[in-house]
Amino acid sequence: MNQKDNIRIGLFGFGTVGQGIYSVIGRARNAHAEIKRICVRDVCKPRKVACDPGLLTDKASDLLDDPEIDLIVELIDDADASYQIVTSALRRGKPVVSGNKAMIAAHLPELIELQRETGTALLYDASSCGSIPVIRNLEEYYDNDLLLEVKGILNGSSNYILSQVFDHGRDYDSALARAQELGFAESDPSRDIDGIDSLFKLIIITVHALGVYVAPSEIFTYGIRTIKDCDIRYAREKRVKIKLVAQVVKVSESEFTMFVMPEFVVKSRYIYSVDDEYNGVVIRGECYDRQFMFGKGAGSLPTASSILSDVTARHYGYRYEYKKMGYAGRPAYTTDILLRVYLRSTGSQDIIGSLPFEKIHERYTSASCNYVIGDIRLSELIRHRRALSSPDIFLCNISRFFEEE
Repeated sequence: MNQKDNIRIGLFGFGTVGQGIYSVIGRARNAHAEIKRICVRDVCKPRKVACDPGLLTDKASDLLDDPEIDLIVELIDDADASYQIVTSALRRGKPVVSGNKAMIAAHLPELIELQRETGTALLYDASSCGSIPVIRNLEEYYDNDLLLEVKGILNGSSNYILSQVFDHGRDYDSALARAQELGFAESDPSRDIDGIDSLFKLIIITVHALGVYVAPSEIFTYGIRTIKDCDIRYAREKRVKIKLVAQVVKVSESEFTMFVMPEFVVKSRYIYSVDDEYNGVVIRGECYDRQFMFGKGAGSLPTASSILSDVTARHYGYRYEYKKMGYAGRPAYTTDILLRVYLRSTGSQDIIGSLPFEKIHERYTSASCNYVIGDIRLSELIRHRRALSSPDIFLCNISRFFEEE
């Protein structure tokens, strides 16, 4: 293909991933793409990857209003600014590739409608699981209503921390510090360790898995921030690992549920062996049982490879069709399901006694740690999530419910 046939890219953001896509496009012989302009906040800022200074600008209009730019690639951290860039580009008829999961999860119904109105495509495979092509597979290979469940480890930072704890014997605080030192976790790791990053990815995945959008505020999300040595010790005694797991599951023909929680994972499960900064996704269906995808979920080059895949797809005119959103009888979201959980308290507050467990299977009380294994409605966890956010509390899912189903 001749140079004139290349996709000419306007790139917003030249941080870790932006520099990664710049490098990847430069080394990929069949990328059919070139970066024509890069918009950054500070054109004078020193960067690890050198580029022609003439490519840099701090004016968004230099990219959005340039008729020679065929595609906008948006890779910035600010969700509000990302929204403005993406919607402005789509309204101008410029297709977009984005990796901003927070923005997409918050605005996906509007973005889908805007694509329909303008006839312009938005691709975002890099927003979920880095180098693993989850969204494209759900759109194309699993484009039917036989899919029952998508479950997995969607955040590499929290998984690296838990791997250091369970595989290398580190305590939680030193594992977190090590993740920050290596760049797997930010200086403020809240979005990763509180499950918010996994939540955003799960929302996007659910739209492509079941054709239904659920707002972030409606989904129970619980992270690993409050895990303590007694929880780790309990897991080791039971010969399981604790993983931060996101899942969307059809619980009947007409209903599905979804949530993000730590989970006791037994050795026979695929995600038990997903360690370090890797992600792992299990897709289960009526006719094909379980299928497993594994790969790096974060980092400059893995994410850049996913961005490049979307760029190449646009070269051939690919767009998401959102077929399942048009299916008759789409399942409705429910939180009226019974979960089995481990709930530990180390404080004076009797949160365990205040929660409406329907059945207690195991109870332990000591001077330093109290826990129960019990059955409780997901709706009740949502209703009590403020109390559950106490630093003295840790909650962990036991996936027996779905295994029995």
